Amino acid sequence: MPNFGGGELLIILAIVLLLFGVGRVSRIGGELGQAVANFRKGISSVEAEEDTAAE
Repeated sequence: MPNFGGGELLIILAIVLLLFGVGRVSRIGGELGQAVANFRKGISSVEAEEDTAAE
């Protein structure tokens, strides 16, 4: 697995910004954050159902 430092990450970020633009990158970041939040809600609801069924 590659070990990226701060300089490499900045270069990758600059390339992504050039390819997609600031607006699209921020929208993708927001959607990714929302997807992670929904995933966590789904996992916690499944765990709550399992706890309820175990009782």
